[in-house]
Formats: sequence, structure tokens, C-alpha cells
Amino acid sequence: MRKLDLNAIYISERVQETLRPVSVSALTAVVAPMGYGKTTAINWFLNQRKQTENAVILRVNIYSDNRSIFWKSVQNAFAAAGLTALAGCEYPEDASSAAQLMDDLCTVLAGDRPCYLFLDDFHLLKDEKAAKFLCGLANRLPENVHLIVASRNNFLPKEEILRLGHRLHRIGKEQLRLNHTELAHYAHRCGMDLTEAQVDSLLRSCEGWFSAIYLNLHSLAERGILLSEDADIYSMFAAAMLENLPPKMQEFLAMMGLADEFTVEMAQAVTEMPDAAEILRTLTEQNAFVTRLPDGKTFRFHHMLKECAERLFARLAPEKQDACRKRYGAWYEAKLQYLHALTAYEACGDYDAALQVIERDAGILLTSLGSAELLERLGRCPVETLKQHPFAILVLMRCMFNWRQIPKMMELKELLLTTVAEHPEWSQEEKGNLLGECDLILSFLMYNDISAMSRLHRSASAQMSHPASSIQNSGGWTFGSPSVLMMFHRQPGQLDRELAEMDECMPHYYKITNGHGMGAETIMRAEADLQQGQFDDAQILLERAYAQIEGNGQTNMTLCCDFLAWRLSLCGPYTPRVPLEVRREELLRQHNMAWRNLFHAICAYYYALRGQTDGIPEVYAAHRMNTVNTLAPGKPMIGLIENQVYLAQGEWARVLGRGPGLLAMCEALHYDLVALHLRIQMAAACARLGRQDEGRSLLEQALAQAALDGFVVPFAENFRDLEPLLEAAQEGPHANAVRCILALGAAQQERCRALNRSEALPEAAARLTERELALARLIADRCTNKEIAARLFLSEGTVKQYTN
Repeated sequence: MRKLDLNAIYISERVQETLRPVSVSALTAVVAPMGYGKTTAINWFLNQRKQTENAVILRVNIYSDNRSIFWKSVQNAFAAAGLTALAGCEYPEDASSAAQLMDDLCTVLAGDRPCYLFLDDFHLLKDEKAAKFLCGLANRLPENVHLIVASRNNFLPKEEILRLGHRLHRIGKEQLRLNHTELAHYAHRCGMDLTEAQVDSLLRSCEGWFSAIYLNLHSLAERGILLSEDADIYSMFAAAMLENLPPKMQEFLAMMGLADEFTVEMAQAVTEMPDAAEILRTLTEQNAFVTRLPDGKTFRFHHMLKECAERLFARLAPEKQDACRKRYGAWYEAKLQYLHALTAYEACGDYDAALQVIERDAGILLTSLGSAELLERLGRCPVETLKQHPFAILVLMRCMFNWRQIPKMMELKELLLTTVAEHPEWSQEEKGNLLGECDLILSFLMYNDISAMSRLHRSASAQMSHPASSIQNSGGWTFGSPSVLMMFHRQPGQLDRELAEMDECMPHYYKITNGHGMGAETIMRAEADLQQGQFDDAQILLERAYAQIEGNGQTNMTLCCDFLAWRLSLCGPYTPRVPLEVRREELLRQHNMAWRNLFHAICAYYYALRGQTDGIPEVYAAHRMNTVNTLAPGKPMIGLIENQVYLAQGEWARVLGRGPGLLAMCEALHYDLVALHLRIQMAAACARLGRQDEGRSLLEQALAQAALDGFVVPFAENFRDLEPLLEAAQEGPHANAVRCILALGAAQQERCRALNRSEALPEAAARLTERELALARLIADRCTNKEIAARLFLSEGTVKQYTN
């Protein structure tokens, strides 16, 4: 009698042929219900490719619709393959980020070796944007890269199917189901020779469904009978795979069925079974629904087994269930998997442990839950338990501010104050840290009112003995704005007071946030000097700001320095310390979309001022800013930069059309400097469109507004369009300022022309005479010596001499 091997892998010749086009398709969509062997077939194919092609294989298993957990799985898959491209890269929240990620992936994966990226159980993600992203990626992938997506549901939009065309390969359940001959061959591979009647019966009851056939073969081997045709798949599974197992093994399955993936070490900790390794070995040998992943250390249950295991878990005594979930929570917490830990602790009602996880996470991963889900979870937490974790209250307050849930934020603040009042036995230091951090969080409600924010910062600084737990100093500080001055210049004529307040305020803020936003007050003062035409002072302060920031990892502030540096380089013979291309390469390695968006804003403004529209980043040049997630406080600055691009492109009517809406945003946020720029841009657009009266009125408003703080450079930056209006304003009430602006504007325009000329030629060509340059261009066009001689009225001998 042949040996039984019910875990034998069988891939029919027909399915092998179905899989063959995967290696020449950009995207393969494998769509079939559970249990049709999607994963088994693809894994077989990938193992073949690894052996025959030395292919790079990236496998991503999806277990839920939580994007943070999914993204971590993607990053782990890349890391396992030795690719660091996604390390530190955030999940793309908007179309611009998604497009940038596509570029990164295409660059990283391109090469001579075939590369296969396999996403399994895609239906669990439940994110339409993810499906569109994959289709967009497939249309741009290099020829050596192949994307494979397995799902129970059809995830491809109809328009994407048409767009992909021949780049798409589709496999469905009809290709995966077993026919009569294949069923017999599969049974034979497993060590069982079925009668013709048994094959017909199985085919009729299972309709070629792999999992149902496997369960029937198991039942036939174990009990000598086929399963009932009327049973549902879970009843069939339980009858064939679980009912005959020893109670200890059933309990092991019940407990580990809650995990997405697990190791032997984790299984021992969760089940408290010292022989977990032996149990797993036995299960893996006997059950094809327990799989060891390619890393050789991690195991996973098929969804069918997980479903049945969870039903077994529900039969355990409630106290045993709670104890198991607590062990899960402790395991995940120790591994810094805070979202998993939070879910486990909440499931068993251990809100003390759940709030401890929130404190440790400091709100970083918590934000991926979304405000609605977090509020719903918070509603289940007993108030008395929440009061025992005041630092968790602070983290939740910060989360509520980020989501603009201000009433809930203030409700949590009152709860914190009540908690502190109810504990007179707490030390003054402990109370001070809590109340001080509360003041710090409340200060965000006073955004860009330096006086009001400073009062709260000083109060927090006076009370706190350690940095805040609710703020990470590596995060952004300017809400997506490349300028500190644009954020905090609030009122005409108050610049000196605002600068002094920043000097006084920021040291208190740095003390309680471990240096978050370091250098902001220096950058703001340097920007003010630039705006007033004091270029040497601006450069000195700029270098001081770079020195303050150096090595502290706060990229946001470095980019604010860059924004100032590149504007300063148009005002005189100053060369920024880091070329734009070098900074771009640095940011590509960091994989932080917020920093890339900030860099794009800097480049867009700089090249727009120079009139070099070819250098403007595509997202600005094509005006796709609606595809970029920009925080509300940063939107007016981004709108200003986009207006500058419209001016450079000659789209003057758009500047006038957008102006009133942007000015309204500035008024709401008290952005005086941004409003000044917008009025100047609108005046420039009017000048270009021949609307002289309207342009003069806007220019007069802007000159009166700027005069209170001595600002002149915003006008000079728009000299190319404003020149006629400025010439006419020389006899007006702001004549001295206008004459200064005319001189600065002319100098800046000449500087831009010189830069444009020098960058239009290679360095070597810049040293040639006009005659030599003309000859070099004809050589580059592959003209013969005779043709060059005829065009330049030279002898062929002279041409040869020039060429040499």
C-alpha cells in the first residue's frame, strides 16, 4: 500500500499553463473564492521562478483593513529581500504621494533579475485607492517586475482593465478548479486511488473546489467515508480536521487562531504550552492549512482554519479567553506592535493595559485608527480607569487636536484637571508635568498668536521637569509651509514685536519639547532681513540657523533654511550650501512625503521667480495640488506658491480668479505676509492683462501694507510683471520705497538672466566664444566639416583647426 501524503502539492499541467503568462505580465489578478488554491498555485510558481531565474520574490500577506499594519507588512517584505527602499517611508495618503512612491518602486526594482511582488488576500484591505494604486503601478513597472494580487473579490475597476490591456493577466476559479482527470491525479498524488464512482461523487459534491476535495480525502483516509454533501465548508472542516484531534491540540489551535502570524516562541508564550514546537510540527505535517512561511520561522493558519479555530476559542471558558488575550497583549506590547496590543487588551476588558499602550505609543500609530474609531473605543473605556492614566489623557488630547475634535479635546482637558484635583497626595513635580503638558497642547489652539502661545509655553516650562510625552521632536513644525515668517507675521507694523516674542517664546518651547522646531526664531528673523533687503544680515542669520539645526534630524527646519537660501541667491552673489539636486537625493533616501512636498514647494517658487518653468516640479507645473494632502495652516502658503507658478506660466487670469479665496483664508488665519504676496501677485497679473486702474489700486494697498514693516523684496521678486506699475508709482506717497524696489528688482532680474544663461550650457561650453559655441553646436548636430564650413563661411581647414 502506498504511503498517504495528504499535504502533497498538486499543480495540474493545465494550471501550469495558466500560470506561464505571469512572467510576462505587469499585473496578474488571481480572483477566486476561499479554498481554490490561489496561494498554493502562486507560491508554486514563485518557487519555480526562484530556482530557474534566480528571481527576487517579495511576499506580502494581508490580514486586516488596517493600513498601518498592511504597510508594515510591505516594508517587512522589502526588508526580507534586502531592499531598504521603503524603510521609514510612510503610507501614501494622497495622489501625489502615491505617484512619488510609484517612481521610487520602479527605480528600486528595475534591473536584470526578474522580480515578483505577491500580495495575498487583497480583499481584506478594503481600500479602493489601493487597487487603483496597483493598477497605476502596473502601467509604469519596468519589464523585469511583475505584480501578482490574489483576492476573493474582483478588485479591478473596469476602466483600469481597459487601460492595462495586454499588461494584465487574469486567473479565475474556472482555471483553478479541478476537472475529473485532475481530481483523480490529485488523489493518486496523495496516496489514494479512488474508484470511478468516488471521483464522480466528489466532483459532483465539490465542483472541483480544492479545499472541499482535500477535506473529503482527509475524511476518507481517517474514517473511511466521504463527507456529507449537505454540510457547509466549516462543518466539513471541523469534521475532517478538528474533531479527531486530542483536546490539547484543539486548545492550541483555538488560542493561536487569533494570531495573523506567529513563531514558536510566540506560541509558547500565548498558550503556555512548553511543547508548542512539537505540536506545531505535528500540525504542519498533518494539516495543509497550517503553513510555514518562507522565512522558516513564522507560521500562519489558512483563513478557513482561523475561522474554525475562532469558533473553538469561543467555546473556552470566559476566564481562559481573557487570560489568553492578556498574554497576546503582553507579547505584542513587548514587540512594540501597539495596535495589536491595544486590540487584545480591549477585547479582554483590560483598559489599564490598553491605556498604558496609548502612553507608550504617544499617539503615533494611534492616528491610523481614525477619529471615529478612536472615539468609539474611548467611549467603551470606564472614566475611572481613564483617570488613572493622566498621561494617556494628554496623548488623546493631542490626537483630538490633530483631528480637529476640539470639543472632545476640551472634555479630556477638564477630565485631566479633575483628576489632578482629586489627588492631593501627588507630588508637585508630578502635577506640574501633567498641567504643564496640558498647557503645551492647549497652546496649539492659539496658533500664530505668539503672545498667547508664549504665555502657555512659559507656564508649561515653569511647571515641567522633563520633555513632553505627547510630541515627537522629529515631526513637522510648520504644517507644510516652507516659511516661518509667513506663519507668524500676523499684523502690519508689528514685526519687531513679533520677532522679540519669538526670541522669548522659543527657548521655553524647546525646553518642554526636546528642541522641536529648533532654529525657528533665527530663521524668522533672517527671513525678515531678506524681506527688508538686508541681505548680508539675512545671510549671517541663515548660517547661524543652519548651525543650530545641524545633526538634530529636524528636516522640516533645514528645508525652511533652504527656502530662504535659494531666494537669497537671487538677490546677490550668494551660492546655497547644498545644491537642489543633492538635497533631492537626500530626501529620496528619507522616504518622507511631507519633506518631499516641502521641497517641491521650494523648487516651484525658486524656478517660478527665475522664469524657468521647465524646472518647476510636475505637481505644481500641472497644478495638481488637489492631489497633495496639505494641513490647513499650510494651505495659504502653498496657494501663494502655486500663484507664482501661474505668473511664470503667463496664466494671469487664474491668479486674479484665485486671489479673493486665498485672501479670505489669510484673513481667517491672520497671515499678513501671505496676504501681501497675494496682492502683489494680483497687481502683477492686472499689469499683464492691461487692467491698469485695478493694478494700481492693488499695488498701492500692498505698498501701504509693506511700508509699516519695511518689506521690499516681495515686490522685487515680481519685478518682471510689475515694472510698468512701479515706474508709474515713483511720484506717489511711497516714492522712496518704490525707487528702492526698482533697483532691487532690476538687479534680481539681471541675476536671474545670468543664472539662466550659465545653466543653459555645460561648464566647458560656458568658456567658449560665440563663434566657437556656434561651431560646437553644429558638431553636436552631427554636421560634416564641409557643411559647417558652408554655414559659418569658413574653410574646411579652419573648421578642422577649431574642432581640434
